[in-house]
This record gives sequence, structure tokens and C-alpha cells, in this order.
Amino acid sequence: MSNPTIHPSADVKSTHIGQNTRVWQYVVIFPEAVIGEDVNICSHCLIENDVVIGDRTTIKSGVYVWDGLRIGNDVFVGPNVTFTNDKFPRSKIYPETFLPTVIHDKASIGGGAVILPGVTIGTGAMVGAGAVVTKSVPPYAIVTGSPARITGYVENTQSSTASNKPKLLTDTKSVEGTTRVGVGDVTFHNFKYVADMRGDLSVGEFEKEIPFIPKRYFLVFNVPSQKTRGEHAHHNCHQFLICVKGSCAVVVDDGKNRAEVMLDAPNKGIYLPPKIWGIQYKYSEDAVLLVFTSDYYDAADYIRDYSDFVKITDIKK
Repeated sequence: MSNPTIHPSADVKSTHIGQNTRVWQYVVIFPEAVIGEDVNICSHCLIENDVVIGDRTTIKSGVYVWDGLRIGNDVFVGPNVTFTNDKFPRSKIYPETFLPTVIHDKASIGGGAVILPGVTIGTGAMVGAGAVVTKSVPPYAIVTGSPARITGYVENTQSSTASNKPKLLTDTKSVEGTTRVGVGDVTFHNFKYVADMRGDLSVGEFEKEIPFIPKRYFLVFNVPSQKTRGEHAHHNCHQFLICVKGSCAVVVDDGKNRAEVMLDAPNKGIYLPPKIWGIQYKYSEDAVLLVFTSDYYDAADYIRDYSDFVKITDIKK
């Protein structure tokens, strides 16, 4: 390893800079900033005191990293990204504490994006160029536009690239029966469908086709198309999802593999066993999602933080 490489034109006061980090022309770094190893900070950047930047992160030119920023490992911050830390700024008037903004490991932020204070960019998420992020971004979500909205999800394997998307289950119309989707024990179900002039019918049997007896059901409807539901896993509860009207996409994640299934007919369903992270999005305006659960509601059974979920699945493996 070698010491940090600092360009002669840079004004670097911090001594908390890791090995092999490169600081280029006209960068200003305040004394208390903490910067990891093998970081690349391009020209004309400013980094304030209450800032932590992890290892192998890239900060492109023209980025100002203000107090309260926490940037993880392997993060890409594109040119001229604008971070903020005060929702109601006034000249010469400072808040007691600046709102923290957290960018988790392996996230990427496209050039010119604006990140409002107090948000979290989840692990592996992708923020499109020019997006205005007003709310926290879930892990591996792709967000674009102003205000930024979720338009898809990226793969979460180590070999994934920015353009990878979760594996899509195809040919779901013609295959009757049960299909494994390649994510833990998640299965897609294409139930029997009978078309009749008196009205169509679809049927499924619990324990025989759906692998549990339900104790509870709930319906999700009137969801704005840009909204995302789910974003959690369960310790013990099993779930079965059917979009009885309209359509919605379901992303399933076991901590290593990820797949996306479109539920767009009332004879299609997906089984989510415990310790599977589930997300529902791309709701049509008329979507009605029916969810059966194996247990009564228990707040303690939910895993709502993705980093906690990954730790639990690692232990499971």
C-alpha cells in the first residue's frame, strides 16, 4: 500500500485519509473529514468536517459533500451531484444539527442529481442523472425524474452491472402449475382457469397448492402507480399474493438472488416463505392485491431494514 496521493493544488487539512486514496486538483478537505482507502476524489470538490466516506468510493468533479453526509463503500457519485443538509436554509443562520444523509454501499448517483437532506440511498440503488431525490430510496431500486420515482430494480449479485435487472419469470401464461423462480423457496403458481359464458373461474387449494393454511388476509388497492409497497421480510410468516384485479410486479430477494414476477391475471399467484424480502410496485390504477398469511399480525415478525435482513440470511446460510 502507499500513502494518499494529493495534488499540489489541493487544500487538504484532514489526516484521516486512507491508503491509496487519490485527491486531485483544487479539492478542499476540512480537518475532521474521514476518508477511506482507495477513494478517488476528482477535481474541484469540497468535503466538510462531519463527513465519512468509505473505501473504494468515487467522487467525480464538482461535488460538495456537506456536514452530515455518510457515504459507504464502493459508491459512485457522478459529476455535479448536489447534496443538501438544511431544509430551510437562511444566510448566517445555522441549525443545531444538520440533517444526516446516508448513501449505502455500492449505490450509484448519476451526474447532476439533487439529494435532499435527511434521505437514505439504499444498498446498490441507482439514482438516474438529473433526478431530484426527495424521499429515501430502497435497496437496489432505480429512481429517475423530478421528484424521483422508482422505475425498476437492479440485480444484487456480485457480478451485476448497473444495467442488470432482476431475473424476469417469462411464459407465465401457458405454464399451468408451480414454477420455482430461483430465489430461495419462492414459487410462482398458475392456477386452473376455466372460461365460461356465465363467467370465468379460477381455483387454488390450500395445503395442496398453496403450502399453508391462512389465518389472515388483507387487500391492497388504490395504490398510486409510482408508489412501492412491501419492502420487508418476515421471520416466520408465510405469504401468498394474488392480484385479483389489474396488475402489479413483485420483486423477491433472498439476500443473494433476485427475481421479478408480474401478477397480471387472477389465476396467477406467488408464494413467499419466511426470510424472503418482498417488494410490490408497478401497480395499475385498478389493481387489487390479495395477500394470504400463515399467521396473525405480529409487528415483531417483520424485518424492515434491508441490512438487518442480509445479516439474518447470511446466518441462515
